[in-house]
Amino acid sequence: MLLFNHPSNHSKVINYSKLTLACLLALGTLAIITGCDKTNTDTTATNAAEPSIDKTTSKDNSEEGELPIIDAVLTYAPEVPPPIDRDYSAKVRVKMETVETVMRLADGVDYEFWTFGGQVPGQFIRIREGDEVEFHLSNHPDSKMPHNIDLHAVTGPGGGATSSFTTPGHTSEFNFKALNPGLYVYHCATAPVGMHIANGMYGLILVEPKEGLSKVDREYYVMQGDFYTKGSYGQQGLQPFDMDKAISENPDYVLFNGSVGALTGDNALKANVGETVRLFVGNGGPNLVSSFHVIGEIFDKVYVNGGTTENHNVQTTLIPSGGAAITEFKTDVPGEYILVDHSIFRAFNKGALGILQVEGKENKRIYSGKTKYRVYLPEGAATQSIANTKPAPQKVAANKQQRIEMGKSVYDNNCAACHQPTGLGIPKAFPPLANSDYLLKDPNRAISAIIHGLNGKITVNGEVYDSVMPAVALDDERVANVVTYVLNTWGNNGGEVTPTQVKAARK
Repeated sequence: MLLFNHPSNHSKVINYSKLTLACLLALGTLAIITGCDKTNTDTTATNAAEPSIDKTTSKDNSEEGELPIIDAVLTYAPEVPPPIDRDYSAKVRVKMETVETVMRLADGVDYEFWTFGGQVPGQFIRIREGDEVEFHLSNHPDSKMPHNIDLHAVTGPGGGATSSFTTPGHTSEFNFKALNPGLYVYHCATAPVGMHIANGMYGLILVEPKEGLSKVDREYYVMQGDFYTKGSYGQQGLQPFDMDKAISENPDYVLFNGSVGALTGDNALKANVGETVRLFVGNGGPNLVSSFHVIGEIFDKVYVNGGTTENHNVQTTLIPSGGAAITEFKTDVPGEYILVDHSIFRAFNKGALGILQVEGKENKRIYSGKTKYRVYLPEGAATQSIANTKPAPQKVAANKQQRIEMGKSVYDNNCAACHQPTGLGIPKAFPPLANSDYLLKDPNRAISAIIHGLNGKITVNGEVYDSVMPAVALDDERVANVVTYVLNTWGNNGGEVTPTQVKAARK
């Protein structure tokens, strides 16, 4: 039995197998030995904004076996370092720091992430086939855990893990040569490995082929991961890691780039009509396989598993845990294209959703939009109901402003897919909530629709809507919060709904 210094519970005790314990102790011994050697310690971890070349060496020297030294450009998701324009190998210095920090998981939900570089996913590394890499891994002095790095691009024991085991306040250094081109995952491999990965310790390293990649207009970095919290999806407050859920592979969140909404709203990816977009997509796991799909686009090209094999005209590509893929497509018409894990409840109920916003001129021959609309009345119709699972306890709003703030999170998680983040709805399908005469005349209509569902014709702002809204399993507090949010957003005329009103409406 080993006492494990868990960041959210210092007295937590975790059982390890004898093999795991032996591995951890062996790595720990190595770390102590290297940690005592002051010549191997470099406490500086920097991110180069642009590549810099040591002027004491040159391309000519590389031909004689002495490579020019370059500081790697490291970028945070969704940004990607610029393409490599040199036609020779170099010695690339990569400096990375592991940081344990509390950050946003969703609105009102925080989590203590373990990170490479202070964000999830870790920084994107871009090198060239044949480069020799001098890797510096620093562990921030405030960390509670030792960390290391396993780069799937490395040929060598543990992908560098055995050489990079680093205790808090120390730096490890090792070297490797990039032998194989491709897009590779890196992650922490310190025991318990699954917990380090589940807490966000993963990223991507691209080894460009010697001939380079084809030119595109846009490149973006997207990485999926599954998260396991004590509270259920959306439960407020600082949420600790749940080992039992992780072992049973039952995540509360499945996310792109480390948080709900990381690629939506102001953070949406951007492109223009006619541009070619390349997505470097990774899957940190630790457990789930990703069915990566962009709704409304077909991948012209997919580099399968991040390697050199190309597949063409692909709708959805599988990305295993610990794997990656490179997708490319040309944007032909404007609009919002939704990035999802097509294991679709992960997208709309667990957070694996992003947006690519494409601007430009329409092409009606490629996509016309709706050309006709008429009534269709099949036999039977009934109000449906979303499964009435037991709602998780939630922090109670102390005032109207808190109710509005909490209501935004409920809206984003339950309502935005249909009624849109702007509240404008979808014509002929989902009525607007912004400046809705139907809603503003009587807020009790919104309460009833949420708790009982809504079936049949209603008229909103002069338009007739005849559809079905399923009942949503929200407790009285959350219903009050979301209706109050709607009443006070998008120019609506304000007001407040209380849990007491909601309770009365259930009778």
